[in-house]
Amino acid sequence: MSILGNYIHGQPVASQSGRTAPVYNPATGEESLQVALSSADETREAVRVADEAFASWSKVTPLKRARILFKFKELLEAHADELARLISREHGKVFSDAKGEVTRGLEVAEFACGVPHLQKGEHSSNVGTGVDSYTLMQPLGVCAGISPFNFPAMVPMWMFPIALACGNTFIMKPSEKDPSTPMRLAELLKEAGLPDGVFNVVNGDKEAVDVLLTDERVQAVSFVGSTPIAEYIYATGSAHGKRVQALGGAKNHMVIMPDADLDQAVGALMGAAYGSAGERCMAISVAVPVGEETANRLRDKLVEELDKLSIGPGIVDGPDHDMGPLVTREHLEKVKGYVQAGVDEGAELVVDGREAVIEGAGDGFFLGGSLFDHVTPGMCIHREEIFGPVLAIARAASFDEAVRMVNDHEYGNGTAIFTRDGDAARQYCEQIQVGMVGVNVPIPVPMAFHSFGGWKRSLFGPLHMHGPDGVRFYTRMKTISQRWPSGIREETNHFTMPTH
Repeated sequence: MSILGNYIHGQPVASQSGRTAPVYNPATGEESLQVALSSADETREAVRVADEAFASWSKVTPLKRARILFKFKELLEAHADELARLISREHGKVFSDAKGEVTRGLEVAEFACGVPHLQKGEHSSNVGTGVDSYTLMQPLGVCAGISPFNFPAMVPMWMFPIALACGNTFIMKPSEKDPSTPMRLAELLKEAGLPDGVFNVVNGDKEAVDVLLTDERVQAVSFVGSTPIAEYIYATGSAHGKRVQALGGAKNHMVIMPDADLDQAVGALMGAAYGSAGERCMAISVAVPVGEETANRLRDKLVEELDKLSIGPGIVDGPDHDMGPLVTREHLEKVKGYVQAGVDEGAELVVDGREAVIEGAGDGFFLGGSLFDHVTPGMCIHREEIFGPVLAIARAASFDEAVRMVNDHEYGNGTAIFTRDGDAARQYCEQIQVGMVGVNVPIPVPMAFHSFGGWKRSLFGPLHMHGPDGVRFYTRMKTISQRWPSGIREETNHFTMPTH
């Protein structure tokens, strides 16, 4: 069986660590390849290569860097179907969803093509007599990205296009569950004209990650994953003097007001809760209907729609299914455990996805959509991120109770409200303690030219990903005050704080 190694200095490199991990096709349960788990020394070699490449890459003009990214964007468009198939084969999500992921990543690359404008500084003339002041937005050096399994194309492209556009070099450490897509992205970058060593891929586990967090040559680390790991990444990287943005877990609520268009809300909720088998940090996992009548009508409509949910392999000859398998058997068992925990804690299991009959599932990692009702904030299925096709209905008697339920949760990644009332929507947007809010929009993921990030324990670090914050994260500001001799020479020395 083939072993996927690393991508260093513009070419694939076999790992010598002797350690590997299996990569599965979730639709069949079969092992498709092995991925290398790189050693600390192999990771340090990637850092060395990136550090050497920085000296020349940082001096390439922003316009030339942008032209390489323009070519990369064209290649992404040309290879979108190929990349989507890679994602589906290793992650399991349906082809149309995988292709949508590629598009959302491409949009960040497109945004990064504007780096000549984005990296402009500020200028002030005559801040003092004959003195001008201006700023430079300069690259950091070697940057690293650590990405999760659920978006093997999009999340890496939240990171490296902006980092490269700003003049940094980059080391990508993908998830070992679906590593092939980032390797293909590396090949496309080389084809676009990116110099060798500027972008490198290191496959591995904690041993590789710890090198990236502690090596003094790495200046910044971007991470997306679970909150416990995000906390570790932030604490360790920061302790070693690095700039860190670490995006953690989520428990996203959708509030449904009594005046909402319920058919619209249910249609949105089905996709937001069960799309990609719920393996999204922006998935809606808790529906909060306001009022008993709203809750009862919502529940009935969800049961009807769940009965129609089409589940099957991500790549099929005919029309796409609505939902594919979970990423690994281990994760499948974990999600099943959460379903049982909800039953044990007294929530009403209205639809049990464990009993779903999925045609042609074979040994694939399939689970039907589950629906709970009468879930309360103290239950683990409300407190914890399940990351699977499990939706909880947590009833609220009033708008204020719904707001409290969301604000009292430890996570603050995304949320939505469905209503026809502009005043209720405005109050919700102002009062809610969550980083990304949708009004009649179920998954409020910002476009590439805005920034992505949550609040509370969903984000560690002050800067969000992509958009303006992405440029700020991958550059450091230098302010210069300059005066040129005018022929008038001052005859005294000054020892006091300058005020003019």
